Amino acid sequence: MSTFQGIWVPVVTPFHHGAIDFNGLHRLVSHLLEKHVSGIMVCTTTGEAASLSRQEQLAVLDAVLQWVPAHRVVMGLAGNNQVELLQFQREVLQRPVAGLLVPAPSYIRPSQAGLEAFFRTVADASSVPIILYDIPYRTGVTFDQATLLNIVAHERIVAIKDCGGNLGNTLALLASGEVDVLCGEDVQMFNALCLGATGAIAASAHIQTQAFVALCQQVRDNQLAEAQATFFQLLPLINTLFMEPNPAPVKAALALQGLIGGELRAPMQAATTAVVTRLQQVLNPPG
Repeated sequence: MSTFQGIWVPVVTPFHHGAIDFNGLHRLVSHLLEKHVSGIMVCTTTGEAASLSRQEQLAVLDAVLQWVPAHRVVMGLAGNNQVELLQFQREVLQRPVAGLLVPAPSYIRPSQAGLEAFFRTVADASSVPIILYDIPYRTGVTFDQATLLNIVAHERIVAIKDCGGNLGNTLALLASGEVDVLCGEDVQMFNALCLGATGAIAASAHIQTQAFVALCQQVRDNQLAEAQATFFQLLPLINTLFMEPNPAPVKAALALQGLIGGELRAPMQAATTAVVTRLQQVLNPPG
């Protein structure tokens, strides 16, 4: 088993007037640790990594490593220029991190053999565990089941963030025993945990964090009725946080709580008034 269990939060990157708000980031990360999340993932999709320069990504990582034990920090590693990506990987690995979260190269749409070669190359070059990030609606790449099983057989690929939307693939990965499955689609978290997922990488867990941590523990303790109740209590929040492109609603919710500002980098847009109003209703129910 890997160390990637429980609730990991792919932390947003706060901005202030276009620059990274490191004070806000510190405040947010400290808040999440107080709520007993298993770990923090930086420079992910939710962290708007695609809108950050490589130097900004390293600055975010270096800052988080000052506040969070290294064994609880995972770095996102994404790109479609393999030579440049491997160079960046070398820079990242000069830091002490628990692992790397690696999606398929976007836009290029490599073949299945190309996907196997890519992940083998990244894993061979890594001194830390790799979490494969399967998210076809962002990368444009769909893994065949056989390809996934071949890739996760690599000794350094120890977990998968499962956003593939393919139950057959999820079940095959769980049955293989080769890899820990971390749910990446928040709305599927309860059923994934019940099927044997070891945890979740959940953007929604920025908000009502303790309830997400409790859900994971309840399933682990076989308190399934309690876990189901917790999940259904969280479901309106989860649905609202994905009404518009992530992480705009998450940042709006965090801003409502006074933890960070709601600013995003263009072309991302702030959450609409309708979503903010809905968030206020979900976070402050009547009675």
